[in-house]
Amino acid sequence: MAVSFKNLKSFVTAVDAASLSAAAQALKMAQPALSQQIAALEQHFGGKLLQRSNLGVTATAAGQELYKHARLLLEQLEQAEREVARRGRAIGGTVSVGLATYSTTSILATPLLKATRERHPDINLFINDSFGLVLSEMVMTGRMDMALIYAPAHLKGVTLEPLLVEELFLIAPPGAALPEPVAGGDDETLPLAALAGLDLLLPGRTHFLRRLIDGAFAQAGLQPRVRAEIESAATLREAIESGLGATILPWALTSTFTGARHPQVRRVVEPALATTVSLCVPETMPMSQPAQAVREILVALVRELLSGGRCVGLRAPAPPRGSGAASAPGRAS
Repeated sequence: MAVSFKNLKSFVTAVDAASLSAAAQALKMAQPALSQQIAALEQHFGGKLLQRSNLGVTATAAGQELYKHARLLLEQLEQAEREVARRGRAIGGTVSVGLATYSTTSILATPLLKATRERHPDINLFINDSFGLVLSEMVMTGRMDMALIYAPAHLKGVTLEPLLVEELFLIAPPGAALPEPVAGGDDETLPLAALAGLDLLLPGRTHFLRRLIDGAFAQAGLQPRVRAEIESAATLREAIESGLGATILPWALTSTFTGARHPQVRRVVEPALATTVSLCVPETMPMSQPAQAVREILVALVRELLSGGRCVGLRAPAPPRGSGAASAPGRAS
């Protein structure tokens, strides 16, 4: 006799219910028919699988072993049935995406929403770029499907796919007096040492970019003059427009300024400050079909960003030997 999924389901239900009568009722079948299926399984495996008593039924040692494997097989069958059925329907469900704050990729939120709506209207997209969240931990624990993050080369529990490298720029109030470039230097650049005397408005100390900036100053034997720590792109923009200080962040922040109050922008050199933005996905948990669809759109948008020339200071990552031109210690953002 070949073992069928129907017989295995009957056996598992009997063990779970600890009663043949209760199991028969749950399976909507007669108890004698259920008993025949259990007997057929016992004949196939050559031994008792259930121990019957006045209190009901319990699995024997052999039955416990079969129960373990049967549960796994039935779960795989149910998953296969769901996936096969889903193939005949439009892709739908909720997908959550995190975007690193202050990253150039934050400007992809609206294009991602638009492209997902056009290609997969049944997907409900949840986008989060809030400060104070460790996006890699949310991905690792399954609270978020994927995220674009600043991160070291490796993080436990997640897989990182480097997508682009961002340079950091001095973004200063319009009309503010800036240090002179070094003799013979480019007017569009400033050495890091020249920024030590400026009033700086930076992200909080837990942000990956702040750790990168502090590390670069420390290596140069310098101390940045931090006048405020701001974790709001809108507030930071308004503070710069008001002349309260400058910041050191990716060029994309300049796109939030409007009108005549456009900031002064200088590339930071000696050393150049740059870091990698990576796509972070769970290491062990498989992505759902809707999440895979959104991932494909997101990666394509990043590639368009690199090739389109809309943003300054971006480049494709080097072959996988490291995580970027510079890195910061600690957790990902």
